[in-house]
Amino acid sequence: MTKLFVISGSSGVGKGTVIKGFLEKHPDFKLSISCTTRTKRMGEENGVNYFFLSQEEFENCIKNDEFLEWAEFSGNRYGTKKEYVQKCLSKGENLILEIDTKGALNVKKIMPEAILIFIAPPSFEELEARLRGRHTETEEAIQKRLASIKLEIENSQYFDRKVINDTVENAIQQLEKIML
Repeated sequence: MTKLFVISGSSGVGKGTVIKGFLEKHPDFKLSISCTTRTKRMGEENGVNYFFLSQEEFENCIKNDEFLEWAEFSGNRYGTKKEYVQKCLSKGENLILEIDTKGALNVKKIMPEAILIFIAPPSFEELEARLRGRHTETEEAIQKRLASIKLEIENSQYFDRKVINDTVENAIQQLEKIML
């Protein structure tokens, strides 16, 4: 039986790396493709990396209730189309959505059979150290991100399972135990 897995985690926790490692070992699973209003970057392809939509197209999808979930980050919108998820599942594909915790909880309301997995840092302090270690953001941006991370960790209590990313390999093994 095919399943929908929704994986969330705080910024800097390494969820993308863990998911990529899992998919390399399990190519029979598929990562969902989101819609976005952001501009296509060099090397990205429509329908491969994202479905690129205009603001108007995205707005119409919202009005027509076509999204399982959607959110806005840094002035761009991102969303997961219901029809896309249903098509993948009906083709027998085990599907992974990589989205924020708020979106994950919305998916669970619409599709209660979805399995929500939260990728957590070994500790809040370690996650803060990882974010600071990137040297890519101002102190103000880091404080804003840390406040948002606390909310995400709070929301994780509503998830079905939690994976601690102490090392990527351990986190992948924990995912395997849940997803296989």
